[in-house]
Amino acid sequence: MKFSDTHTHLYAKEFDTDRSQVVKNAIANGIEKFYLPNIDSESIPGMFSLCKEFPQNCFPMMGLHPCSVNNKYGDELQIVEHWLSKMRFCAVGEIGIDLYWDKTFINQQKDAFKQQILLAKKYKLPIVIHTRNSFDETFDIVHELNDAELKGIFHCFTGTRTEADKIISLGGFKMGIGGVLTFKNSGLDKVVKEIDLDYFVLETDSPYLAPVPHRGKRNESSYIQLIAEKLSEIKNVDLKTISEITTKNAFELFNC
Repeated sequence: MKFSDTHTHLYAKEFDTDRSQVVKNAIANGIEKFYLPNIDSESIPGMFSLCKEFPQNCFPMMGLHPCSVNNKYGDELQIVEHWLSKMRFCAVGEIGIDLYWDKTFINQQKDAFKQQILLAKKYKLPIVIHTRNSFDETFDIVHELNDAELKGIFHCFTGTRTEADKIISLGGFKMGIGGVLTFKNSGLDKVVKEIDLDYFVLETDSPYLAPVPHRGKRNESSYIQLIAEKLSEIKNVDLKTISEITTKNAFELFNC
């Protein structure tokens, strides 16, 4: 069975001592494709290096993470567009709005998000959306700029059925399902149970949000299998079906 990790930060410092082996272990466990969301200008070199080492497996995105947005976000967006104009990426991401830690730059976050959606349209790429404590603000912007061509992923979906239905109503968007699905009291299982598999892709967000039984430890892309097994249990379908549908969904979005 083949799987794709649609959201993994394998270039992060947490993997500095064993990065190559972590990727090789995941490949050995059937995870064949790793989609790498960018954070800001500082994360670009490490991301490119990993993609060069594993060109058939690792695929870069380009974008500015909302937590890296500050008063100088315009300079960062210029770097984003420079790279988008220079080479091919699988998506614009990760982009969005995060109001969990700090609301100081909420207006800048909204503007950066809008500008990057427009860049995605310009370069005909999907978007990978980060939303934390900000679903309404994030959704409103996507809805405002949505058209028949725009598509993407609401990364780390942990929302309600109402929020899921809103995402589905956009037309071209999937929900990224990760380790939270395995958490005992997350409630995500009840929401996921009611939604068609065609709207899901699998992700780890490694090194963060490791699934049970690794919760609280470093997450790895090989743990996609644990998330897939939990989804299989909830949806009452075999693991092969989970593999086939989520892998197809990822390929249709990223086209790589």
